[in-house]
Amino acid sequence: MAAADTCGASTLSSESVASEAGQSGTSSFQRRGKASGGPGGGPRLLSIAGTRPSVRNGQLLVSTGLPALDQLLGGGLAVGTLLLIEEDKYNIYSPLLFKYFLAEGIINGHTLLVASAKENPANILQELPAPLLDDNGKKELEDVHSAKPPEPDVNMKIAWRYQLQPKMEVGPVSSSRFGHYYDVSKRIPQKLLESSKWHGFFLPEHIPPGLKEESCALSCGYMRLLQFIQNIIYTEGFDGANPQKKQKNILRIGIQNLGSPLWGDDICCKENCDNSHRLTKFLYILRGLLRSSLSACIITMPAHLVQNKSITTRVRNLSDTVVGLESFIGSEKETNQLYKDYHGLIHIRKIPRLNNLTCDESDVKDLAFKLKRKLFTIERLHLPPDLSDTMGRSSKQDLAASAKLLGAGCSMMPGGKKHLDF
Repeated sequence: MAAADTCGASTLSSESVASEAGQSGTSSFQRRGKASGGPGGGPRLLSIAGTRPSVRNGQLLVSTGLPALDQLLGGGLAVGTLLLIEEDKYNIYSPLLFKYFLAEGIINGHTLLVASAKENPANILQELPAPLLDDNGKKELEDVHSAKPPEPDVNMKIAWRYQLQPKMEVGPVSSSRFGHYYDVSKRIPQKLLESSKWHGFFLPEHIPPGLKEESCALSCGYMRLLQFIQNIIYTEGFDGANPQKKQKNILRIGIQNLGSPLWGDDICCKENCDNSHRLTKFLYILRGLLRSSLSACIITMPAHLVQNKSITTRVRNLSDTVVGLESFIGSEKETNQLYKDYHGLIHIRKIPRLNNLTCDESDVKDLAFKLKRKLFTIERLHLPPDLSDTMGRSSKQDLAASAKLLGAGCSMMPGGKKHLDF
C-alpha cells in the first residue's frame, strides 16, 4: 500500500510539474548546473595549489619536481597514481628524483608522507634542494606559506552593481608556474620546512624489537606502513569523505628503497623466495588507497638487485608509471666517447593511460641525464660529430657499434663501421 501511495505521489508531482511548465512556457527539463559539479553537468575540477588539469584527459596533475620529466610523462604525475623509480646501480641519482618530488610538495604547500628503512625521514627533509626562484617567485612562495583568510568584517568599496553578484570562494594562492627548478648545491630554507606539514615513517621505530629477527617482520613492516598511510588519508580528509572541508590539499607519499633487504625483503637475495607475493600485495593495496584519495606516490626500488626478473615484471605491472635510471659509473659506457657528455641513461618504461586497458609508450627512446653543479637535466641523446683526424680506427669502430645499439636516430654507411652518416 505504501508503495502504491509513493507511486501515485510521484505521478502527481510529475503531472503538476508538467502543467506548471506548460503555463510558464518553459521546458521541465533543465540543464544540470552547480549541484552536479561544473557547467553542463560535467565534473568540476578542483582548484588546488601546485596542480593543473591534463590537456589530454582532464586528469588532475602534480609536478614531479623536474619539468623535463613532467613533459616526458604527459604533463606531470596524475593524482591517484604511483610512480616507480628503478634505482641506478650505486643509488647516486635516484635519490635526487625522490628529493625533487618532496621539495616540490613543500614549495606548493602539500602534505608530505616520507617512509624509509634506511634513513630517518627528518634527515631526508633536511637534505632537500633549494628552489631557484626569481623575485616574483619568492613573493608567491611567501604568499603560499603565509596566506591568511580575509577578514569578514572588512568591506571593500566597489561599484553598487557588483555588490549583488555572488561571492567567489577564495582558494589557496598558487604559483603561476607548474614545476620548479632546484639547486642541488644548496639546501631548502629552514623556514619552509618549519611551515610545512609532513609525516615520517621510519621502519625501525615501528617494528617491535622481538620481531626484528623473525620471518614475519617483513609482512609486519609492509602492513604497518599501509596502516600508517591509511590513517593519514582518512584522518586528514584526503579521501574526500568530509564535505565540510572546503580547502583541499594533496598528499605526497615518498617510499625509499622499497623491496631492499633493509625492509626485510629477500627478493634481492634469493631467486626463488617464498615471500615474493608480499611486495606485490603491498603495491596492490597501496594503489587502491591512492585511487580513492587526493594523493600521489613515488617509490624507489633497487630493481637491478632483484634475482627473479618475473618479480620485476609484476612490480612494473602494478605501477602506473615506471622510470629506470642507468648510470655509467663502473661500466664500459663511462669511457665511451659517445656518452662523454652524460652521466647516464633514463628509460621511460611505462606511461599511464588512465581508464584504459593498455598504456602508452614514450615516443622518445634515446634519453640521457647529466648532473651539473646545480641542476639535474634530462636531454635527448645526441651523437658527437666524428670530425677528429687523430681519432684511432678502434675508437671509430666503438662509436659505430654504440650508435648501432641506439636504434633509429642515426644510420650507418653501407661500406662498414668507420663513419656515421647524419
